[in-house]
Amino acid sequence: MEKPSYEEALALTGLMKTLAAFNPRVAGTPPLGLDLPSSDIDILCHARDATALAAALWTVGADWEGFTLYQWRRAPRPVIARFRAHGWAFEVFGSPEPVETQAGWRHFMVEARLLSLGGLALRAAVMAARLGGMKTEPAFAQVLKLRGDPYAALLLLAAAPDDRLSALVAAAGFIPASRGLLAGGR
Repeated sequence: MEKPSYEEALALTGLMKTLAAFNPRVAGTPPLGLDLPSSDIDILCHARDATALAAALWTVGADWEGFTLYQWRRAPRPVIARFRAHGWAFEVFGSPEPVETQAGWRHFMVEARLLSLGGLALRAAVMAARLGGMKTEPAFAQVLKLRGDPYAALLLLAAAPDDRLSALVAAAGFIPASRGLLAGGR
């Protein structure tokens, strides 16, 4: 049986409905069209009450393959669940921080904006770096010639206006695409 799309797998799990009280957002490589066969589906949640999120995850996912649930010891003490369902690996990350301020969401949003501005050529270059074994943020950093820690560099770009991102894309040798289109995405 063929692996379902990430959207189909999400629907089959019912996770978005189960996690509705936690403002769930899908992030990561599948919605960007940069996923590899080993990619997981990341769901970021705003979990003011870690115990409530853990209970919701336990209720819906305890029987899924490889289900693990843990909480970081360091503040802000996010809850993380990992499991496999419907041919996909999943990771649910619940933090007391609103999703919009979480680093994972900010990375995702700036990556989507960069892909929108850089078009198919940027997407192909990032995907080539990923196929060469790089994680997503380091792949973007390499392709865009960003210096230093790739995760920190992308976070710095998260608040940048589109004209600054367009200039960065152009300086890296990519012709900026029409604004507002996620070129080549699914």
